[in-house]
Amino acid sequence: MTGTVRPDPVVVRPAGPGDLATIHRFILDLAEYERLAHEVDATEADLARDLFGPSPRVFCDIVEIDGAPAGFALWFYNFSTFRGRHGIWLEDLFVRPEHRGAGAGLALLKALARRCRDEDLARLEWSVLDWNAPAIGFYDQLGALAMDEWTTRRLTGAALEALAT
Repeated sequence: MTGTVRPDPVVVRPAGPGDLATIHRFILDLAEYERLAHEVDATEADLARDLFGPSPRVFCDIVEIDGAPAGFALWFYNFSTFRGRHGIWLEDLFVRPEHRGAGAGLALLKALARRCRDEDLARLEWSVLDWNAPAIGFYDQLGALAMDEWTTRRLTGAALEALAT
C-alpha cells in the first residue's frame, strides 16, 4: 500500500531578495511587539544592501508554515576570544502571533543550532527583553542560560558621534 507523504508544514529556508518586503514587515511587527516602533528607521533598501549586497555580513532565515511566511531570524557571526572560535549572534527572532505555538520559533532556533554544529561554531547567543515572559519561558525550556552577570551597553547617536571625534 502506498501512502501519501505530506510535506513538513514548518520549513526554514534562507531569505532571498524577493523576501525584502516580508522581512521589513516582520521587523516593523517585532518593533511594535517590543514597544520600540519609534526606533525603526531601517528601510527595504538598507536590508537589500546588507543582506544581499556583494559582501553580506548579516543573514536571514524565513520560517514558513504551509508555504506562507510565519517568521524570521536575523543573525550574524560573532567571535569568542575565550573559545577561539566564531559563534552566531541572533539579532532578532520573530514569529507572527497567529503562528506562535506551531513550532516556527523552535524550527528557526534548531536551524541555527544545526548551523553552529555543522560549522563547528562555539555558541548561539541572543538577548531577550526582561518583561517578555513567554519568550523567556520558551528559552528556559530549551536549556538556554541567562547571562545575568552581563549587562549590555550601547553607544548610539550623539554619544557614538562624540566618542568617534
